[in-house]
Amino acid sequence: MPIIVDIDVMLAKRKLSVGELADRVGITPANLAVLKNGRAKAVRFTTLAALCEALECQPGDLLRFEADDTANERPRPSATVAKAGAEDRP
Repeated sequence: MPIIVDIDVMLAKRKLSVGELADRVGITPANLAVLKNGRAKAVRFTTLAALCEALECQPGDLLRFEADDTANERPRPSATVAKAGAEDRP
């Protein structure tokens, strides 16, 4: 997934444990671990806001976009298509 979660970075900077942050945010340590480890499929804005408040940071400090290498690859035309295109040129 191209969205990277950097909660662990902020936890280290703030010298907080997962359990302590979970208590401050009001979610279970297990749910915070799912989010922290990048296994979550979604995050509620209220949860994101609570994380930002507890960690005194911005959403961009917790989430970042990193393009997949496969997403940037374009399919290549087959040899017959490329050859047919070459024949059409003068």
